[in-house]
Amino acid sequence: MEDRIQRQPASPAVRKRVQDSFDLQSLMSHLGARLAHIGPGLVHIVPPARPEVTQQHGCIHAGATSAITDSAGGYAALTLFDEESEVLTVEYKINLLAPAAGHHLEAIGTVLKPGRTLTVRRLEVHGVQADGARKLVANGQQTLIRVSRPAA
Repeated sequence: MEDRIQRQPASPAVRKRVQDSFDLQSLMSHLGARLAHIGPGLVHIVPPARPEVTQQHGCIHAGATSAITDSAGGYAALTLFDEESEVLTVEYKINLLAPAAGHHLEAIGTVLKPGRTLTVRRLEVHGVQADGARKLVANGQQTLIRVSRPAA
């Protein structure tokens, strides 16, 4: 039941706030990443496989994989916070389980425990083939701190 609830979209206001923040991230733009799902405590980020972000063996570089994973976790937490809050990563660990190959990747950030100050998330990255076949290529855990939005 929890998975079904999390797969529901966030409110229009939350989706707009997350999308607006995501649009300010030049790295995500460089990677060609897009937000594929924004739900309460759950965000999916999908970048295409592009030659500019591969390593010497033709797989997506671990740095690009880590970047989309970090952002997916951060935005998952942001969906649960008020408009005056932002998030910063305190720590994350990622296990690279298989070469990040495929038509595209899908990073999934899921809130495990929201908190007033610290929030813990589960991170997953799947390699998705053109036919839709999926393979888990990375997983991890992340801790974020909630901070006040800077005054304009």
